[in-house]
Order: sequence, then C-alpha cells, then structure tokens
Amino acid sequence: MVEELATAAERVGMKVRRERLLREVGYRARGGACRFREKDLIIIDSAQPPAEQLEVLLDALRARDLEALYLSPAARRLLQTRSEEPDSPERSDKGGAAEPG
Repeated sequence: MVEELATAAERVGMKVRRERLLREVGYRARGGACRFREKDLIIIDSAQPPAEQLEVLLDALRARDLEALYLSPAARRLLQTRSEEPDSPERSDKGGAAEPG
C-alpha cells in the first residue's frame, strides 16, 4: 500500500523522497508534505515502520484530486476515510517539523 500511494503521489506531480530523518533526544521527527523550490515534496522517514510511512502519505494526499488515477479499492477507502477526518493537531504540521515526544 505504501508503494501504491507513493506512486500515486508521483503521478499527481509530487516528488517522494525517502530519507533517514535526524533525531535528537526528546523529539520524534516525522516526515510530511512541503513545497521546496517550486516543487511539491513528500519526505518519508525511511526508518519508520510501513504503517507510519502510510500515515505520512495519506496525510499528504488527502487534499489532492486523485479521481483520475487508478487506485486499488483498499487505497481509495483509506484516502476517503482520511479525507473525512477533521485535521488533528498532529496532522496540522504539514512541514514535518519535530514533535516533542
């Protein structure tokens, strides 16, 4: 599912980068979507388990128009469920800044 959504992101013009994010004591780094030099990026922490990588992709894609893309029924359900959820404080950090934790 992670690869399917990463491919979908690239098909709608986003660049997906997998990197090991730096961590410091007391902070948990989290990837996310951002815009850098006129390009839309999704940065995924390669050290995160697939379930957390999936959350980052779902958050980044929730506002994108993906109707024209073929996605598996499971991927569509996940995206639809995510798009119906209100923004939580954790998800409002679209820039991927470190979170206390």
